[in-house]
Amino acid sequence: MASTPHAVRPADPAEVEALRRLILASLDDDQAEEVISIPLAGKSSIADHMVIASGRSTRQVASMAHKIAEKVKAEFGRSVRIEGLQTADWVLIDANDVIVHLFRPEVRTFYNLERMWQFGDTVSSSLKPLPTPEA
Repeated sequence: MASTPHAVRPADPAEVEALRRLILASLDDDQAEEVISIPLAGKSSIADHMVIASGRSTRQVASMAHKIAEKVKAEFGRSVRIEGLQTADWVLIDANDVIVHLFRPEVRTFYNLERMWQFGDTVSSSLKPLPTPEA
Protein backbone atom coordinates (compact mmCIF):
# COMPACT_ATOMS: atom_id res chain seq x y z
CA MET A 1 0.00 0.00 0.00
CA ALA A 2 1.43 3.40 -1.00
CA SER A 3 2.11 5.92 1.74
CA THR A 4 -0.02 9.04 1.51
CA PRO A 5 -0.39 12.08 3.76
CA HIS A 6 -3.78 10.72 4.84
CA ALA A 7 -2.76 7.12 5.49
CA VAL A 8 -4.68 5.86 8.48
CA ARG A 9 -2.32 4.82 11.24
CA PRO A 10 -2.24 5.19 14.97
CA ALA A 11 -0.59 8.47 15.92
CA ASP A 12 2.49 8.08 18.11
CA PRO A 13 2.22 10.97 20.60
CA ALA A 14 6.01 11.48 20.64
CA GLU A 15 6.11 11.65 16.83
CA VAL A 16 3.15 14.05 16.74
CA GLU A 17 4.88 16.33 19.24
CA ALA A 18 8.15 16.13 17.26
CA LEU A 19 6.24 17.10 14.10
CA ARG A 20 4.58 20.04 15.88
CA ARG A 21 7.94 21.23 17.24
CA LEU A 22 9.56 20.91 13.80
CA ILE A 23 6.81 23.05 12.27
CA LEU A 24 7.03 25.67 15.05
CA ALA A 25 10.83 25.81 14.71
CA SER A 26 10.55 26.22 10.94
CA LEU A 27 8.10 29.09 11.37
CA ASP A 28 10.38 30.70 13.95
CA ASP A 29 13.36 30.40 11.59
CA ASP A 30 11.31 32.07 8.86
CA GLN A 31 10.22 34.91 11.17
CA ALA A 32 6.53 34.06 11.04
CA GLU A 33 4.36 36.41 13.05
CA GLU A 34 1.72 35.66 15.69
CA VAL A 35 2.32 31.92 15.73
CA ILE A 36 -0.12 29.93 17.83
CA SER A 37 -0.62 26.21 18.34
CA ILE A 38 -4.08 24.92 19.22
CA PRO A 39 -4.44 21.39 20.62
CA LEU A 40 -7.25 19.57 18.84
CA ALA A 41 -7.02 16.14 20.46
CA GLY A 42 -10.44 15.37 21.88
CA LYS A 43 -12.02 18.33 20.05
CA SER A 44 -11.71 17.21 16.45
CA SER A 45 -10.69 14.15 14.46
CA ILE A 46 -8.98 16.18 11.71
CA ALA A 47 -5.64 16.40 13.54
CA ASP A 48 -4.02 16.53 16.95
CA HIS A 49 -2.81 20.12 16.57
CA MET A 50 -3.55 23.19 14.48
CA VAL A 51 -0.85 25.80 13.97
CA ILE A 52 -1.77 29.28 12.74
CA ALA A 53 0.79 31.89 11.68
CA SER A 54 1.10 35.03 9.59
CA GLY A 55 3.62 36.10 7.00
CA ARG A 56 4.17 39.71 5.95
CA SER A 57 3.69 39.00 2.23
CA THR A 58 2.46 36.34 -0.16
CA ARG A 59 6.09 35.57 -0.98
CA GLN A 60 6.91 34.91 2.69
CA VAL A 61 3.75 32.79 3.17
CA ALA A 62 4.61 30.64 0.14
CA SER A 63 8.23 30.30 1.21
CA MET A 64 7.25 29.20 4.73
CA ALA A 65 4.90 26.57 3.28
CA HIS A 66 7.59 25.16 0.96
CA LYS A 67 10.13 24.98 3.79
CA ILE A 68 7.72 23.18 6.11
CA ALA A 69 6.97 20.64 3.37
CA GLU A 70 10.68 20.07 2.75
CA LYS A 71 11.49 19.67 6.45
CA VAL A 72 8.62 17.26 7.11
CA LYS A 73 9.70 15.16 4.11
CA ALA A 74 13.35 15.14 5.25
CA GLU A 75 12.64 14.44 8.92
CA PHE A 76 9.62 12.13 8.76
CA GLY A 77 9.77 10.78 5.20
CA ARG A 78 6.25 11.82 4.34
CA SER A 79 4.75 14.30 1.95
CA VAL A 80 2.31 16.95 3.07
CA ARG A 81 -0.67 18.25 1.17
CA ILE A 82 -0.57 21.97 0.41
CA GLU A 83 -3.44 24.13 -0.83
CA GLY A 84 -3.56 27.83 -1.66
CA LEU A 85 -0.03 28.36 -3.00
CA GLN A 86 -1.32 30.01 -6.19
CA THR A 87 -2.33 33.20 -4.36
CA ALA A 88 -0.56 32.52 -1.03
CA ASP A 89 -3.04 34.69 0.88
CA TRP A 90 -4.04 31.62 2.92
CA VAL A 91 -2.06 28.42 2.61
CA LEU A 92 -3.20 25.19 4.23
CA ILE A 93 -0.63 22.50 4.99
CA ASP A 94 -2.00 19.11 5.96
CA ALA A 95 0.79 17.21 7.69
CA ASN A 96 -1.72 14.58 8.85
CA ASP A 97 -1.36 15.00 12.63
CA VAL A 98 -0.73 18.76 12.45
CA ILE A 99 -2.71 21.17 10.27
CA VAL A 100 -0.98 24.47 9.48
CA HIS A 101 -2.71 27.66 8.32
CA LEU A 102 -0.44 30.40 7.00
CA PHE A 103 -1.99 33.79 6.28
CA ARG A 104 -1.23 37.29 5.21
CA PRO A 105 -2.30 39.43 8.21
CA GLU A 106 -5.41 40.96 6.57
CA VAL A 107 -6.71 37.56 5.50
CA ARG A 108 -6.04 36.08 8.94
CA THR A 109 -8.00 38.89 10.58
CA PHE A 110 -10.90 38.37 8.18
CA TYR A 111 -11.24 34.60 8.77
CA ASN A 112 -10.25 34.69 12.47
CA LEU A 113 -9.75 30.93 12.84
CA GLU A 114 -8.46 31.32 16.39
CA ARG A 115 -11.82 32.66 17.50
CA MET A 116 -13.68 29.83 15.80
CA TRP A 117 -11.65 27.18 17.64
CA GLN A 118 -11.74 29.02 20.95
CA PHE A 119 -15.47 29.66 20.59
CA GLY A 120 -16.38 26.09 21.51
CA ASP A 121 -14.29 26.22 24.68
CA THR A 122 -15.63 29.59 25.72
CA VAL A 123 -19.26 28.70 25.17
CA SER A 124 -19.10 25.32 26.84
CA SER A 125 -17.35 26.69 29.91
CA SER A 126 -19.47 29.82 30.28
CA LEU A 127 -22.97 28.55 29.56
CA LYS A 128 -25.32 29.39 32.36
CA PRO A 129 -28.91 28.28 32.65
CA LEU A 130 -31.42 30.77 31.35
CA PRO A 131 -33.52 32.41 34.03
CA THR A 132 -36.94 30.89 34.34
CA PRO A 133 -39.83 33.27 33.61
CA GLU A 134 -41.81 34.37 36.63
CA ALA A 135 -45.37 33.06 36.52
